[in-house]
Amino acid sequence: MKTHWLLLLILLALECAAPAARAESLIVSVSNTRVTVTPNYDGEELVLFGSVERDDNTPSRATYDIVVTVRGPRGDMVTRRKERVLGIWINRDSREFVSVPSYLGIFSNRPADMMASPDTQRRLQLGMANISLIQHVGIDYADVVTSDPFRSAFIRLQTEHGLYREDPEAVTFLTPRLFRTSIPLPAEVPIGPYSVEIQLLSDSVLITRTETSFEIVKVGFEQFVASSARRHGLWYGLATALMALTVGWLGSVIFRRD
Repeated sequence: MKTHWLLLLILLALECAAPAARAESLIVSVSNTRVTVTPNYDGEELVLFGSVERDDNTPSRATYDIVVTVRGPRGDMVTRRKERVLGIWINRDSREFVSVPSYLGIFSNRPADMMASPDTQRRLQLGMANISLIQHVGIDYADVVTSDPFRSAFIRLQTEHGLYREDPEAVTFLTPRLFRTSIPLPAEVPIGPYSVEIQLLSDSVLITRTETSFEIVKVGFEQFVASSARRHGLWYGLATALMALTVGWLGSVIFRRD
């Protein structure tokens, strides 16, 4: 909590004392750039503070809008559709999502429909409905319409696990140019680098954008096991097989009948 207030004081000082900028620019900071995952990790919440900097020649604007988009490590995922055949549920069809974010958070000060036109929303990927999620459809790779059942099911499943989330009221303006938002991270948050894109709009026009980042890493025994498997795959496999044989032999000795 002290860190959050320190960031806020720094940004307030920058807002009052920063040298003249060219038109509007964004200064942002995240409360923690390195999140460590331990065996007792049950989730965390980061705080992002930001300030809109402008020079004296910039025309006055009635309002600002902020959209913060957080993307986790990318990877390929598959969504399957089940159907009941003769009383048994089986996989009938599937769709592969290519290089999609494992975590996706979209946070703004108001809904995208209120801050930009439909064309601008699609072009800037404002809101979950406009985020590009490339799919492997037949021989093609492309995004599909929002109502596509596989896309809807994929977003729903990710949302149920807390990995995809959208909050149109998460960004709060503390002053006309100073803002903050929270970035919730669930217990099963993916490990790796995270990018944070901040877009500043006014009257349905993109004024400027900036980016920052943070990283989620494992520590402790889990990190040792993961690092060993990644760096020394052969020895890790042999050690695992040896441990399995040893456990099996001990079990046969302990529970054998004379």
